[in-house]
Amino acid sequence: MADFSRTLALLRQEKGISQRQAASDLGVSQALLSHYENGVREPGLSFVVRVADYYGVSCDYMLGRTMSREGNAISAEEVPDVSEEKGNVLRGSAMALLSKKLIVNSSALLLDIVAKSDSRTLTTEVSNYLFLAIYKACRFVYMMDTGNRDDAFPIPSVYFSELCDSEMKLCEHRLREYAVAEMSGKGGESRRPDLSLETLQRDYPTLAPSMLSVLHSVSEKISRNYQKN
Repeated sequence: MADFSRTLALLRQEKGISQRQAASDLGVSQALLSHYENGVREPGLSFVVRVADYYGVSCDYMLGRTMSREGNAISAEEVPDVSEEKGNVLRGSAMALLSKKLIVNSSALLLDIVAKSDSRTLTTEVSNYLFLAIYKACRFVYMMDTGNRDDAFPIPSVYFSELCDSEMKLCEHRLREYAVAEMSGKGGESRRPDLSLETLQRDYPTLAPSMLSVLHSVSEKISRNYQKN
């Protein structure tokens, strides 16, 4: 229910009401609502329905089963894979085309490695982190056109960056906790993800060069900053 607790807190903050007010409107104590928002306790189905009606979203959205607030769930089969479309060409510079290929290939490789671990937690956190990064970059590009309406998004432009950073930090914290558990042998029944050079070159001969290029490029960039300090 981690998705539910995060969504519950964010929707209240978006609505701009206090926890006390929301608890009163939903017919629960403030302490209980706080437990729900922090993931300390899990609510019953009746509360999930009540809070979905209260915030005007679907139960599927509250439970993290869809990105659509209206509950229009989309399956993997329905999402087009533009990387495989014949004649698909990114308009713009050679740098833009190269970046697109590196991002698409590296993301595909990483998510495939994660999926093989059979860990829902790992898949969720890695996916959410990538979603947040795309969302944040998209919002900055969207802002560049002064004709675009800020209210097209539920979060105003003055807040989205910091909120994304906060959510990304939570993802990082949970990923670090997962990694520590794996290293200590307390990772449960899931398979340990293997991102070794040998595995990449053996199992992903087409995608591995893109991932290695990204790793090398970012390593050089952050190394320069690290050495300055």
